This record gives sequence, C-alpha cells and structure tokens, in this order.
Amino acid sequence: MKIIVTSIFVEDQDKALEFYTETLGFVKKHDVPAGAYRWITVVSSDAQDGTELLLEPNNHPAAQEYQKKLFADGIPVTMFGVTDIQKEYERLVERGVEFTMKPTKAGEVTIAVFDDTCGNLIQIIEQ
Repeated sequence: MKIIVTSIFVEDQDKALEFYTETLGFVKKHDVPAGAYRWITVVSSDAQDGTELLLEPNNHPAAQEYQKKLFADGIPVTMFGVTDIQKEYERLVERGVEFTMKPTKAGEVTIAVFDDTCGNLIQIIEQ
C-alpha cells in the first residue's frame, strides 16, 4: 500500500492552482469538473508520477472550521521537502511568499513555515 493522493482544503481553487503551480513550481496533474467544483491535483515537477496533492474546496462548514483553527494556532497542514531550505526560502520570498517562520534549526533538520494564501500554513523541511 502506498499514498497516491493527499489533500488540503483551499478557500479558492483557482487561486490555489495558480499559487501551487506558478509560485511554488508544482505541475498540474488533473483538473476535472466535479459538480460545482473541480478535482484539481498537482505534483512535484521532478516526481510527476509521485504523490498527488488535491486542492480540495473547503465548502463544508467542518472543513472551514478545521482550516481556520489550524491557521489561527500556527499549525501547518502539510510538509514539503526541499534540498536547500535557504535557497528555497529566498526564491519564495522573491515571489512574494510570506513566511511565519524563517528557516530555523530544529534538531537535525531545518524547517520554515509559509502562508499559501489559500487559508493554510505550509512547512518546508531540509533534512
């Protein structure tokens, strides 16, 4: 068994797709109508057959509450791995990404946290 799709709730699917592809550099894998919304997934540009990230609409009240509380408490909803966190931090800052935590040593890893503009905090990690 392996993880093939994981999801995050987003406030606006179009805005999320733009941020995750144009700002972060992920590649759109699927964009299929699904009722009033769409099934939109993105993948890492260097692992296009890897795990897909579903940009799921937060239209359910429970999803909205979950998302708001995690954000308010400063809890990232997911983590992405990077090779060089300082370089990635600088690249994203140049693209206007706002970080709530700059690259910080945490034991044997270095982490940073940014706002995805769609209601979530995302952690990046360099191991």
